[in-house]
Amino acid sequence: MTQGPLTTETGAPVADNQNSETAGVGGPVLVQDQLLLEKLAHFNRERIPERVVHARGAGAYGTFTVTADVTGYTRAAFLSEVGKETETFIRFSTVAGNLGAADAVRDPRGFSLKFYTEEGNYDLVGNNTPVFFIKDAVKFPDFIHTQKRDPYTGSTEMDNVWDFWSLSPESTHQVTWLFGDRGIPASYRHMDGFGSHTYQWNNEAGDAFWVKYHFKTDQGVKSLTQAEADRLAGADPDSHQRDLRRAIERGDFPSWTVGVQIMPVAEAATYRFNPFDLTKVWPHADYPIVWFGKLELNRNPENVFAEVEQSIFSPAHFVPGIGPSPDKMLQGRLFAYGDAHRYRVGINADQLPVNRPHATVARTHSRDGHLYDGRHKGAKNYEPNSFGGPFQTDRALWQPVAVSGVTGETEAPSHAEDDDFVQAGNLYRLMTDEERERLIGNLAGALSGVSRDDIVERAIGNFRQADGDFGKRLEAAVQALRG
Repeated sequence: MTQGPLTTETGAPVADNQNSETAGVGGPVLVQDQLLLEKLAHFNRERIPERVVHARGAGAYGTFTVTADVTGYTRAAFLSEVGKETETFIRFSTVAGNLGAADAVRDPRGFSLKFYTEEGNYDLVGNNTPVFFIKDAVKFPDFIHTQKRDPYTGSTEMDNVWDFWSLSPESTHQVTWLFGDRGIPASYRHMDGFGSHTYQWNNEAGDAFWVKYHFKTDQGVKSLTQAEADRLAGADPDSHQRDLRRAIERGDFPSWTVGVQIMPVAEAATYRFNPFDLTKVWPHADYPIVWFGKLELNRNPENVFAEVEQSIFSPAHFVPGIGPSPDKMLQGRLFAYGDAHRYRVGINADQLPVNRPHATVARTHSRDGHLYDGRHKGAKNYEPNSFGGPFQTDRALWQPVAVSGVTGETEAPSHAEDDDFVQAGNLYRLMTDEERERLIGNLAGALSGVSRDDIVERAIGNFRQADGDFGKRLEAAVQALRG
């Protein structure tokens, strides 16, 4: 902001910013005091609705650099040559907490990345876990309601959390991940990221591939124990936000090595796990990671509200060469994220500085609405037109997917090794005994807060089906805490 006289919102100079106008000394305040009314009215409207999920977050700008040739798999322009750089903006977040919650809590972390490409913005909206609690978006509101404050008590209730998880065996894999050593990252810099969902890449020849994104932290994975997190959350609720900002301020730019697992489309139907099930991973032995990029964060936002809180990300923001998959959770998010932004920020949210394209220009026929800036000037607002308006390309961003059958409410198809427990058991067996001991302790500590024995028994039963030793040790630990 330039120096000079303080002004009103419309630029008129302010004579006195210390005293409101009154009817005589000590008299009532006058409604004609335009500065007072303007300041109070603006203050009352300084906040927009917080995100229902991922409300608590921090962000930074950065650069994505291509380090290996992937043009055989995708025609996306920002991935077209080794060494090519693209500006990015990332927002990290917790899932369940509100805007004033602490950072150091046991909760998945959002890992949402915006690429400002020359073909438009590409948003990759993921987490720091490769899987999630549910596989169908129709259950997402139910799941989040269990994580949020109970409408009667006004508090998060362990009965609600574990009742839902125990009645949803598909959550066993993610719960095992969440209560393991990586459940509470030491900072946003010291955690991996994942696209989590399966996406489509397609190349110039029209060949399509299914891919899963991986972001491996170059700082190394560091996590907090429950006791360490409890202390930090109380001493410094802003710990993760502060750590990210200060690291960038001192030039210690965090970075991630970026890769994808790649599955030829023809292999999806017979793969041993449903490749579009968000509760499952693709074992690396089946599909090794192809490393192709480097993400570096190197610039802090200048205003948290304008650039972090008003930033929006949607998995529906694709560019040529990248598209969706039949993942039922992803399909629901393609609608839900954009709908949330239109409600929370406004219909023109995509054209705020942090959200609008930086490497190209948005050419649409949309007009008016909240915060419309008149950018179209006198151009026609319909298509087709003969006045030189924007036109369609006649080339789809992604390749079509074959479908068959009749409509109806259907479960996702099961593949040869699909069940709700096998991968949770595999994860447990990959851990060292010390890691298992901490996992058991974390789970037992949470389950000991559940009031109903049947919920506890049902939850333990899910872990027992994942691995017999897992369930046996957890049962003993819970009994010891509950007496």
